[in-house]
Amino acid sequence: MLPLTMPPLTLLQHLSGDVLALPIFKQEDSSLPPENETKNPPFQYVLCAATSPAVKLHDETLTYLNQGQSYEVRMLDNRKAGELPEITNKMVKSTVRVVFHDRRLQYTEHQQLEGWKWNRPGDRLLDIDIPMSVGIVEPKTHPSQLNAAEFLWDMDKRTSVFVQVHCISTEFTPRKHGGEKGVPFRIQIDTFAQGDSGDYTEHLHSASCQIKVFKPKGADRKQKTDREKMEKRTAQEKEKYQPSYDTTILSECSPWPDNAYVSTNQAATSSFTSTPLSTYTTSSVPDSPTASIQDAQKWLLKNRFSSYTRLFSHFSGSDLLKLTRDDLVQICGPADGIRLFNALKSRSVCPRLTVYVCQESPRESPLLERHSTSENGEHSISSSLRVYHALYLEELTAAELIRKMACVCSLPLGKINQVYRQGPTGIHILLSDQVSAHRHTQALCLSISTLKQYLRGSYPQR
Repeated sequence: MLPLTMPPLTLLQHLSGDVLALPIFKQEDSSLPPENETKNPPFQYVLCAATSPAVKLHDETLTYLNQGQSYEVRMLDNRKAGELPEITNKMVKSTVRVVFHDRRLQYTEHQQLEGWKWNRPGDRLLDIDIPMSVGIVEPKTHPSQLNAAEFLWDMDKRTSVFVQVHCISTEFTPRKHGGEKGVPFRIQIDTFAQGDSGDYTEHLHSASCQIKVFKPKGADRKQKTDREKMEKRTAQEKEKYQPSYDTTILSECSPWPDNAYVSTNQAATSSFTSTPLSTYTTSSVPDSPTASIQDAQKWLLKNRFSSYTRLFSHFSGSDLLKLTRDDLVQICGPADGIRLFNALKSRSVCPRLTVYVCQESPRESPLLERHSTSENGEHSISSSLRVYHALYLEELTAAELIRKMACVCSLPLGKINQVYRQGPTGIHILLSDQVSAHRHTQALCLSISTLKQYLRGSYPQR
């Protein structure tokens, strides 16, 4: 007897061993589409392993696997009559892979898998048990793709592929004090049709499910523990959890990206080319959430994060700024993660010296303030408005000050030969590194009009 309530797109194993496709069905839902409008996926993949009973109703199923054990995945043709006629009586190709469920680990897939390869030389993360498999043709594994395998299969014949996952969930968990919680993986299958060129590049369907992998017999113990915990719960609490199904149905998902982990050399090579990095400041990304993907790549290279340009190859400035400290530590490791977080999120470093400059009228004295006497005899400063610009010096040198002033004045840097400051009794002191470094320089008010007069040759001679 079929249950009255079941999760979306759940397939129940019939007594005959076949799989029966059922739409969403809930007693309280009267707005279901007509039967002829229900859209079923063209393919269905069934992992013959039980789901955990300790999963809440609206969460994705979780399945426990034993390391190295062969598990059957049934490949089912679920097309309706007349659907996808172009692949009738033809082979299709499926690629099965084990990938990370955690988004942060997906960003560092290359580093994570390379680290696993280093610790487990000669091993693979995923294998096909060819002797036990049925109906598959030309199974292949590539030395550069340790987490994937592919095969051809005929939809008109019974097809089952047996897969073995050799990595365990705790191998990708930072070691602390023992008993660490393992990370979840996904088993994903992507199916393709043969294109005009003869290659299997026409994407047809993708589906995946969440798994955790334990050492041999560990999955059985974990399943038993979850079942015992659920038995201790009240009837009301049990209603919040899904029942445990004997098989796991892979749910539809997006195809796995083509630029996934392939090999050390290919993955580590950056195809990024750009204009000289000196044209970009180190603050272009932190100060600009609207920075483009190209600008973000340049900023990473400029700030010595070149090894992560591939990981963030699709990140704009806004995307980078949304990552938390924990995200970056997970992605880049503690050292580089904290360094990248500080570079992205930290406040600007306080300047060593601040100098204020103002625009003065050409008729005024270039270095001396103009004073006047009001009608009531009080001495006051001229009422002409002076707008000051703050120059923040990270280096206490004359060259740094001249460069910042040239930017404010909109003048070519090479045309400013000398800058003076007003000294005691109004004398002009040539600005040098020693003068720039003196702490009283921050009280100096330099005239922008002085520079312009100097360039025109009209600087007053004394």
